[in-house]
Amino acid sequence: MSIFGAEVSETCILIFDEEVTKDAALDQLVDAVSRTGAVTDREALRTAVQAREDMSSTGIGNGLAIPHVRVDAISEPVVGVGISPAGIDYHAADDRPVHLVVLFAMPSGSGSLYLRLLAQAMLALKSPDFRRRLVACNTPEQAVAILNGTEELDAAGAAKPEDRRT
Repeated sequence: MSIFGAEVSETCILIFDEEVTKDAALDQLVDAVSRTGAVTDREALRTAVQAREDMSSTGIGNGLAIPHVRVDAISEPVVGVGISPAGIDYHAADDRPVHLVVLFAMPSGSGSLYLRLLAQAMLALKSPDFRRRLVACNTPEQAVAILNGTEELDAAGAAKPEDRRT
């Protein structure tokens, strides 16, 4: 189980090596989580994510965006993570680039679970060190290790040098 309270598979973690737009990042995350089998209607999910962003940006500041939706097209909770070292112009609350996009796609009837998982993710993402370690990941495998708490740490609690972006 990940630090977010829901499994995050390597296939749902995207490292954006080049500049990407907000819409492109969200589309790619929707595609990634749709490949898990938990999404029965990819276009319904895409439409819900876009409608949520149209209400107001989910870019909450500190380099972080947390788009979140509940739709009938989801059979079980699924989380996608987009990492952009260059940053995404996301129209965030603080007008700064977003480096982490964490997409929560939840079934329609998941009220209390939905709130619990969002709260758990917010608690983890509140840590600047945790966010920095995720943004420094070069591969989805490294990000999964951080999310699952299995990364190898040095004596100071930082990721070992071979796990850091150079």
